Amino acid sequence: MSSPSPLITCTSGIRSGKACVAGTRISVSDVLEYLASGMSQEEILADFPDLQPEHIQAVLRYAAEREKRLSELTVA
Repeated sequence: MSSPSPLITCTSGIRSGKACVAGTRISVSDVLEYLASGMSQEEILADFPDLQPEHIQAVLRYAAEREKRLSELTVA
């Protein structure tokens, strides 16, 4: 498994330790919910000027790796 992205951080004092885009209070789950609700990447970037396209890619990569880890746990 690859190492965690420096673009995603978990800090106990920010959003109760949820995984967030580094340097922001925008959580991975926030971005995933925006995408799931139908927002395009361009709309998210327009609404959140602190985000860059690479942040959204890091969120998707983080979620995919987490899903993979969880599925491996249930198979074992």
